[in-house]
Amino acid sequence: MGTVQNVERQRPHVPARTLDTDFPLIDSDPYARSSDYAVGAATAAAGPAFMLLWERLSPSYVGKGGFAPIMRLVGVIGITGGFLQFYNRSIFRFYGFTENQRERDMDMREMVDKVKRSEPLYGKSSLTPYMQGVASRNSRYAGVWLHIIPWLNFVNHDQHGVDTAKYYQQAERELEAERTKAL
Repeated sequence: MGTVQNVERQRPHVPARTLDTDFPLIDSDPYARSSDYAVGAATAAAGPAFMLLWERLSPSYVGKGGFAPIMRLVGVIGITGGFLQFYNRSIFRFYGFTENQRERDMDMREMVDKVKRSEPLYGKSSLTPYMQGVASRNSRYAGVWLHIIPWLNFVNHDQHGVDTAKYYQQAERELEAERTKAL
């Protein structure tokens, strides 16, 4: 029997597919606005609220033992729908499917500040570059298929499908402006 050596697999970087959208891509691994949470919570609460309203308008007369299981089921369906609504609103902005100017501005500010502090743009990861690439490839644009299979990415990696040169160029412009202002 031969011995197995711990060899790190290397693959070339597989860039993210560029989609033709009305608004620019910010990140293929998005996060949410506070309004997304509010819409998700309202969507989750709508199902049970409508069930209570229907019960008042047209009572079912099933008694306490019959109504509680239905409310639990409607609550679970509402929570699932609320999560899907909240997550889809977020990913559509980050993928560039809907308006995303606020996120672009916040992203540029955050990343330029990291460049100025000489920090890694997407943080540090304990995984090998190969495993980061696997995580990235498995979750890239996974939000589009969220209604089929929820595939969330909890891995920190540096492959977000965005040309990071724009952050460095903006940081250079800002640093140069600060230098000329100081003179």
